[in-house]
Amino acid sequence: MSLILKFLGTAHRFIALIFMCFLGFGSYFCYDNPSALKEHFTNHSINSLNITDNEYTGLYSIYSWPNVIMCFIGGFLIDRILGIRAGTNIFMGFTLLGQLIFSFATLWNQLWLMYIGRFIFGIGAESLAVAQNNYAVLWFKGKELNMVFGLQLSFARVGSTVNFWVMEPVYNWLSERVVGGNYILGYALLIAATTCLLSMLCSLILGAMDKRVENLTNRADIRTTDIVKITDVKDFKLTFWLLTIICVTYYIAIFPFISIGQGFFITRFNMTDTEADRIISLIYLISGVGSPLTGILLDKTGLNVFWIFLSMIITIISHTLLGFTSVNPYIGVVMLGISYSGLASGLWPMVSLIIPEHQLGTAFGVCQSLQNLGLAVALIIVGSIIENWGYRLLSEFFIFSLMLSLATTGFLLLLDKHEGGILNLTPGGRKRYQNQLLNDVMERQRILTAEVLPNDGNDQES
Repeated sequence: MSLILKFLGTAHRFIALIFMCFLGFGSYFCYDNPSALKEHFTNHSINSLNITDNEYTGLYSIYSWPNVIMCFIGGFLIDRILGIRAGTNIFMGFTLLGQLIFSFATLWNQLWLMYIGRFIFGIGAESLAVAQNNYAVLWFKGKELNMVFGLQLSFARVGSTVNFWVMEPVYNWLSERVVGGNYILGYALLIAATTCLLSMLCSLILGAMDKRVENLTNRADIRTTDIVKITDVKDFKLTFWLLTIICVTYYIAIFPFISIGQGFFITRFNMTDTEADRIISLIYLISGVGSPLTGILLDKTGLNVFWIFLSMIITIISHTLLGFTSVNPYIGVVMLGISYSGLASGLWPMVSLIIPEHQLGTAFGVCQSLQNLGLAVALIIVGSIIENWGYRLLSEFFIFSLMLSLATTGFLLLLDKHEGGILNLTPGGRKRYQNQLLNDVMERQRILTAEVLPNDGNDQES
């Protein structure tokens, strides 16, 4: 790793960072295409798709449920078989192929084929996120890693936000030139697929850059010879599993809230549809702007667990304000966007401090898989709560999940401190800690060598 950092100048690494960020732009842009155009999928008066609400939600569930397993498998394949470059290109290819199938299926008004397209798209997009995280650690570990994760999150949220901004105008522009709702939708989705083409190009360029660096630094020669096995998961440290629990329980209070946000703000604050959509988009917009900034802050200060703890407290206050007070909802939403930025920028880089580099793809895959499982189950619970008890109890559910996350973070801090870990140290403290570990290893090797040599001499004399 140090050889890579010596070779890579700042400019070189940040050129690669541009391609890393755009690597996931297409998948995040296209993921919520159905949501941005929901009215045109389900309103039978203006299209000929004849899709019911249940069939429409199936476009999302067919994406999520398979990835409870596929993210883990995708991460393992990157570590063991495909490698980072081939894995990224293959999963980006799946993402592009899935979006194209979904687009043509909509054009032909074939629901079963639309589901197949979304299924293939999901397999590619979620495993692509694992590959993107691997690239970030490979190029930036020990440098600006928190900022890089924050910037990647920023581009993801920008992709989601731009989708909501542009797809309706694109549909309206096509409606003046194309006859038939399914044709208008299909062509709109094909236009959206160009963002996946852009990401595919970035994947190929990034792969070429990484191959060049590998050749110049002989990275392949110094790579660990440890063979990754799927059973390695059982040997992951407890701190990793605590991080995963934190991720799942925290995200339950973010993404399901955004998915039902329109109804929440209309009911709680008597907003119009447009006003509710505007305030929901603020969460993505603030996190998109704030994530790189919080990442830079964490790179300078370290103390990742402390910042995660603080982010959770702010998120709890935010949900309390939104769910139980009449305070201007924009205050709570701004707090939610800022705290989400801080947590995401601080949490994901810690995986690379716990898991060996050759197992990172598997580790990130496990995180993504359990996150998908948690969110899928949470969405079912959220729908049931809204239908039977309303939004007040829903806010209590979100706060309860956040309290679990907060308690787990406290346990993580105590466990890491007990093990003499580095998760909550400053950058300087981590460097001193790693140097001490290196010195200890070298000292043990020196002692072992000194013990072996005299024994060899005695054997020769005899």
